Amino acid sequence: MKELFSLHTVRKKILMLSKLAGVVLIFSYIFSARLPISADASFLVWLGFVFLLIIGIDLFMDRFITKPVDTLNASAKRMADLDFSAPCGLSSADEFGELSASLNTMAENLQQALARLEAANTQLEKDVEKERLLLAGRKELVDSLSHEMKTPLGIIRAYAEGLQDEADEAKKQKYAQVIVSEAERMNDLIVTLLDLSALESGAANLNVTRFDFVELVETVAGRLLTDAPDADFELQYELPEQRGFVKTDRRRMEQVLGNLMVNAKKNVRPGGVLRLELTADGGALHFSVFNQGRTIPENELPKIWMKFYRDSGAAYSGSGLGLSIAAQILSMQNLPYGAENRADGVRFWFSIPAAE
Repeated sequence: MKELFSLHTVRKKILMLSKLAGVVLIFSYIFSARLPISADASFLVWLGFVFLLIIGIDLFMDRFITKPVDTLNASAKRMADLDFSAPCGLSSADEFGELSASLNTMAENLQQALARLEAANTQLEKDVEKERLLLAGRKELVDSLSHEMKTPLGIIRAYAEGLQDEADEAKKQKYAQVIVSEAERMNDLIVTLLDLSALESGAANLNVTRFDFVELVETVAGRLLTDAPDADFELQYELPEQRGFVKTDRRRMEQVLGNLMVNAKKNVRPGGVLRLELTADGGALHFSVFNQGRTIPENELPKIWMKFYRDSGAAYSGSGLGLSIAAQILSMQNLPYGAENRADGVRFWFSIPAAE
């Protein structure tokens, strides 16, 4: 019985309203007809009741039919435009309320589906770009190896042919040493190129640890500069007395320091000054290495970080990869670095945040 007379559906509300309107019309007519007034006046009174009834029905229809439909329509239009920022706020215990809840559920499901689709598209774009970079990196690696292997392979072939026809044992030994030396050079070049390619493609990750950067600088400098038997320069250095800790990849930073120091050692003029500096300032450690000698033309400075760049005026011939690897490792960590000419030489530098 309770369910029969409940108003939880729009249909029941309309039926109940129509029945109530009929009852009001009947009772208003009977009431106005029994009033002690003339028939015309009684009719006018009844018309007033009818007018009030029409206004009441109109208000009821606006409250329970028109406004909910307008609210649902506006929400549906927003969702059709893929705007899920505001859910449908209609709340009632009838079909309109159920439709509002269904719209909100649909909007939430669509929003989640679109978010997953967008994430999948983003990941797909990244995968495609990564594959493109890998292919480009492989092609560049093959091209670089093909180009750089020509010289040592030519030397090895020439000395191998000479070794076959040479009768002098001393010359044979010399030729064999040249072949071994060029083979070692090729091996070092291949290993370095593979390492740089891994860094550039993102295949090599940084193994971050906390360590004393001052101690690392001392260790690398001692191995490459202080204990070098062929040292023909004056080593000067300025290091902090206290420890300076950083959080980064120790092996990679040792590689950076080694490449910069070896570059300075190769370019310092005989008997010239090679100066190391490590200072702490503003929550960061600032490293620099200066070699006294010829400067680099200003228009060539940006090129020194490029692969296979070789200074035509340098007194030595290297692979042209050491500074490229140092730049790549520093760039991976967003660390500032650079090179600048001084009055009597060149200074290389970089900075790294200090760790507590």
